[in-house]
Amino acid sequence: MTERYEGLKASGGLAIGNLYLFNREEVVVDDRKIKEDEKDLEFGKIKDAINSYIDQLSNMEGKSEAQKNIASAHTELLQDPYFTDTIESKIKNELKNSEMALDETIKEMVEIMSQIDDDYLRERASDYQDIGFQVMYKLKGITPKDLAHLEKGSIVISKELTPSDTSNMNKDAVVGFATDLGGKTSHTSIIAQTLDMPALVGMGDISTKVKGGERAIIDGNQGLLIVNPSEEELTRYEVLIKEQKERKERLKSVKDSEAITKDGKKIEVSANIGNLEDLKLAIENGCDGVGLFRTEFLYMQSSDFPTEESQFEVYKQATQMLGEKSLIIRTLDIGGDKGLDYFDFPNEENPFLGYRAIRLCLDKKDMFRAQLRALVRASAFGNLKIMIPFVVNIDELKEARSMVEEIKAELDKEGIAYNKDLDIGIMVETSSSVIMADKFIKYADFFSIGTNDLTQYTLAVDRGNENIADLYSNYNPAVLRAIKHVIDVSHQAGKWTGMCGAFASDTEATKLLLGLGLDEFSGSSAKIAEIKDTIINSNQEKEAEFALTVLDCELTEEVENLVKEHK
Repeated sequence: MTERYEGLKASGGLAIGNLYLFNREEVVVDDRKIKEDEKDLEFGKIKDAINSYIDQLSNMEGKSEAQKNIASAHTELLQDPYFTDTIESKIKNELKNSEMALDETIKEMVEIMSQIDDDYLRERASDYQDIGFQVMYKLKGITPKDLAHLEKGSIVISKELTPSDTSNMNKDAVVGFATDLGGKTSHTSIIAQTLDMPALVGMGDISTKVKGGERAIIDGNQGLLIVNPSEEELTRYEVLIKEQKERKERLKSVKDSEAITKDGKKIEVSANIGNLEDLKLAIENGCDGVGLFRTEFLYMQSSDFPTEESQFEVYKQATQMLGEKSLIIRTLDIGGDKGLDYFDFPNEENPFLGYRAIRLCLDKKDMFRAQLRALVRASAFGNLKIMIPFVVNIDELKEARSMVEEIKAELDKEGIAYNKDLDIGIMVETSSSVIMADKFIKYADFFSIGTNDLTQYTLAVDRGNENIADLYSNYNPAVLRAIKHVIDVSHQAGKWTGMCGAFASDTEATKLLLGLGLDEFSGSSAKIAEIKDTIINSNQEKEAEFALTVLDCELTEEVENLVKEHK
């Protein structure tokens, strides 16, 4: 009997295969309290386990780029002083054994990261969960199961898959996977996109509903897992898979091409990144540059505010990796739901509208100056641009620009090189910056629209509130009119507008955004080729006419229907 299950679309694509049920080893954490004279011994066990895992991660010769990226990310987390200091404190101050100390620390880190509103940062919780599993296995002397030796044509079903599980999959054998837990922006999902295999996450309890061995279809485009499909469905999907294969071959040839429309409009297709590993992946996928480098990780993975020098080295390396391509680095966007272990934020009823981002930076000028100096110095090595987030007043932008000018004067005196024509733009994500766009553009060299927050604030809808989730839509006419206004204002001033929010990665919206006049798309690395392909096969003037029809809509549903019908 055919059964159909729905899940979140983590990675698109289609596949037919046999289900493989993957269960992780059950680990019982020792809850024994230790004696005073055991403290050094227990902490020594943790250090040995961590070092053993780091050694394992360092031995990645011949491995895939995805595995190397995971190894780099995990090594960085394992070497975070806060991580080891917290474990040590639990052992030496609370007399908890090594297993308890590790387990509690990981749970605390996962809880902190899970509460962050930023999708990218929130999903990093899975990386902490992963290193917890791996270090615990080392402590207990367990050799974990892996997915490297499966039969060809396997669709993996599991409660959850860690980044390590996914990166170690045999991509010649595994054709897709589906999990009970997980989010669309998790490292696991990103790896599935990198491996170019369909994946569904957040399916609830799919691991308890299948036995393993069943014939199945996984449809990452529609978010469907079809178990025991009919012969008719199998035949239909075999045709679709053939068409998919032909399209993938076309996209391979497109990813490194320029995105120029049939009527000659050139569009930049860039990537959003959070670290240098993300940048490597973006370059492999053919990015024209980086439209958003989130700098929060540099601060969140440090035991104190990172120094000018430590930041400079990262920004310099990223700039050099891109060469002449544009690198837009967002200044620190911390606060709201993103805290720092070494800084006490005020207790606020609504932190999302409180002491955060540019407001914090302008209040903590020494900290902000260190970041700005690092950015200005790094601009000497390529095409770096600075982007200021969460701006609501002209004075905020002017003050930030004034600080940059002061830094330039200092560097001139010190004989330190920088880009004299360094661009400074703003992230348009508040109603204020939309309404005052004609004034902001006098002081901004470019705009980049952050649709995640812009949609939330324009519609007064908390995007994390499940009770009103149906009200949150980038396709709401008010949001689209705001986007159009911002783009038009920048063009009238002879400047440009990009988009770094999740809407830029929505390939169903590519033609609409092209028609609205967007100059740059910046989103998921996995979507670069598809966005380029759509642009190359589109006519900008024709899409502009379509956009006018859409802007005349009154209801979100009308817009969504028009977009689906428009090919």
